[in-house]
Amino acid sequence: MTNVRVIKPALAALVAAAACVGGLAFSSAQPAQADTYSDLINAQNQHAASVQREAELKQQLAGASQDLANKVLELDDLTNNKIVAAQNKVTQANEDAATAQDEADAASGRLSAAQKDKETLEERIKQTGKDYDDAHAAVAQLARDEMHGSNASDVMSVVTGATSTQDFVNSMQSRDALSRNEANAASSAATSLSTSKNRGERLAAIEKQIAVLKTQADEKAASAQTAAETAQSERDALDKLRQEGEARRDELSSMIDSLDSQSAKQAAQTVLIASQVDSYNRQFQKEQQDAANRVDTGNQGGTPSTPVTPAPAPAPAPAPAPAPAPAPSVGGQGTSNGDYGNAYAAGQCTYWAYERRRQMGIGTPSYLGNGGDWWRNAPSYGLRVDHNPQVGAALSFLPGQDGADGTYGHVAVVEAVYGDGTFQISEMNWGGPWNMHNRTLTNLGQYWFVH
Repeated sequence: MTNVRVIKPALAALVAAAACVGGLAFSSAQPAQADTYSDLINAQNQHAASVQREAELKQQLAGASQDLANKVLELDDLTNNKIVAAQNKVTQANEDAATAQDEADAASGRLSAAQKDKETLEERIKQTGKDYDDAHAAVAQLARDEMHGSNASDVMSVVTGATSTQDFVNSMQSRDALSRNEANAASSAATSLSTSKNRGERLAAIEKQIAVLKTQADEKAASAQTAAETAQSERDALDKLRQEGEARRDELSSMIDSLDSQSAKQAAQTVLIASQVDSYNRQFQKEQQDAANRVDTGNQGGTPSTPVTPAPAPAPAPAPAPAPAPAPSVGGQGTSNGDYGNAYAAGQCTYWAYERRRQMGIGTPSYLGNGGDWWRNAPSYGLRVDHNPQVGAALSFLPGQDGADGTYGHVAVVEAVYGDGTFQISEMNWGGPWNMHNRTLTNLGQYWFVH
């Protein structure tokens, strides 16, 4: 069964200036900073979006207690600014660490090759002595082969090192490959110095080259270690921020009922959902990291591999279950008909829609197909489908609708419905498998909701 993927739209360039509401002791978003022009534009857009979001929240929170309003704004800043910035640092640090490790591995490989060449050359010296010249020997052999049957072969074998034939010898130096593998690191190093060196001189050149390569390998290894430590430090900082976010979310959740204004409650709920979605991201990233740290015992005799959760093979339509007991439901939603567990590909939007509804106590059929097909297939299982958002409903995006894949569509779960016609959704595979996201949409009757 093929499942949906989502194309992440570009961040809109929000440039509207936002006025501050008095009485809220909260620092505004920090100015954008970046190293490249492209990064600067993205940072400016993110800053503008942050400023506008902050102004809208302050407007919605007008009249709420200063302490509670500050908590909402601080959680929003933590979720949408600080954690995002920390995640970007982690991504860059991980890339830098990987690059540094690749360079360290390459330097170590060059050193190992040179050391092996040294050992090989030492064995040859034991057989021929240090004065043996591979280049001249190769030229002499070439002359014998090319002049086979003539007296010249005997002459060339004697005079290849004579002054009268030096031009000929020099012109044939490139044929040194007949006796030495030029792909060999040490031989290449010796060739770059002088192809006329005898084996003793080449051995000295290789030993000198090994000393240089050893220094380079040590430096690269140290750089890789530093980069790895930096990446770990950035990951720890991100994790600390997310732990702070969870603590702030729990605190705010216990205070939200004290808000009298519907707009203030909506603002607080929106911020809470965004924080919860980030918490899901943290959870999934930890699960994937734990999986990556497990050694694949089935890979006998090779390098330990990283296990990857495979997409399940398409399953045949199961036989209808005989009169199943009704599944727990929320607001008349859900069914146990066709619910055989989460059979959707892990990390996809369909996987999340099933899983999130299960968390809400809503049963969902296991084989509704691609995200864009849920609205069409759901009625056959007895599910209600309409244009009215409801918490827990699955929003089945048509192919191409609001950034959904043009072939498979998309599916999300409604997390909150507001009185102004807007509603908030959570969704997976936003920009890549397992990536969680949330957004607020306006209902104009254009969406299909599966209840």
